[in-house]
Amino acid sequence: MGMTLIWGVMNVINLSHGPIIALGMFGTFFIFTRTGLNPYVGLIPVAILGLLLGVLIYVVAVHRVINAPHLSSLLATFSVNMIIIGLGTAALTTSPYNVDFAAGSFKLGSVTLLGTRLIAALVAMLFTGGLYLFLYRTRPGKYIRAVANNRAAAELMGIPSTRILALSFGLGTMLAAVSGALIATFFPFSILAGASYELKSFVIGVLGGLGNPIGALFGGLVLGILEGIIPAFMESSWVPVIEFGLFVVILLVRPSGLFGAKR
Repeated sequence: MGMTLIWGVMNVINLSHGPIIALGMFGTFFIFTRTGLNPYVGLIPVAILGLLLGVLIYVVAVHRVINAPHLSSLLATFSVNMIIIGLGTAALTTSPYNVDFAAGSFKLGSVTLLGTRLIAALVAMLFTGGLYLFLYRTRPGKYIRAVANNRAAAELMGIPSTRILALSFGLGTMLAAVSGALIATFFPFSILAGASYELKSFVIGVLGGLGNPIGALFGGLVLGILEGIIPAFMESSWVPVIEFGLFVVILLVRPSGLFGAKR
């Protein structure tokens, strides 16, 4: 949702998405290990810090190239990507970390479902609902939609586009950090862990419709179902091959995504 929100509002592909997911993972780790705070309560400071980090990245790296060719914004966000990975590797190494937290498990027939995964799914749906309400029921959300639709016309109507773009980038970064915080509760991670999730975000974004953050939820569900079904019929090593094959097919057949990009 974070990647598609940023693309939909400012036509910027955020290549720092993966390291920000990793920072969200470490945010949960340090909050849990240093303060003993429940990881799900710790989502609040992670979300706030993610929002502030996103605004900072926009002001420092993105704002100056927002109207430049797409390659400029790609290089700007890729530079942020390398800076985060470089500093993170120096400070934290690339050794795996783990959040030693359990939330029980549930039996569904022969399937055992971890509580942490169920809570992560519920939180993801809550954030999706919250984002929808924010975009369609609040004044800042309507400003974001107006700027995404026609920035010049929005500015003529008195909407401060620079602040709205910074808010949009901050929200997209916040969503990435929160996703990392949730993933950290059931998978080990390192500063490099966000790369695989960034690649999945591209596939999900295309499935749900680039520029449609709500459609990203459905794109994620489609990808999740595929990842659950494919290993039942063939080796798991085929999963990324089929995922990215689907990615190419969707780009060729329906570039706007299965659910289209809402304007």
